[in-house]
Amino acid sequence: MITPTKGITPDRALLSVGAQIVQQLDQPATVSQAWRKLCDWRAGQGYQAPVPFGWFVLALDVLHAVGAVDLRDDLLTVRRPGDAAPPQR
Repeated sequence: MITPTKGITPDRALLSVGAQIVQQLDQPATVSQAWRKLCDWRAGQGYQAPVPFGWFVLALDVLHAVGAVDLRDDLLTVRRPGDAAPPQR
C-alpha cells in the first residue's frame, strides 16, 4: 500500500501519490486546493488510474508521518531540507 505491490501499481502507491502531492505544493494550499491541483496534474499527465480522495488523504498522512508536510492554519506546506531546526548542542 505504501510502496508498490502486486495489487498496487507504482503510480497508485502512497509514496508515489505523496511525491505527486509534494510536486504540486509550490506554495501553501488548503487540502481542497491540493486535491484539485493533484487531480488536474494527473489528468494532464495522462494517468488512467483515478486516485480517490481517501487515498489522497492516506498519502497526506504518510507525508506528515515522515515529516515532509505540515498543516498549519488550515494550509499544507512542504518542509524543505533547510526548514528543520538546527541541532541543539
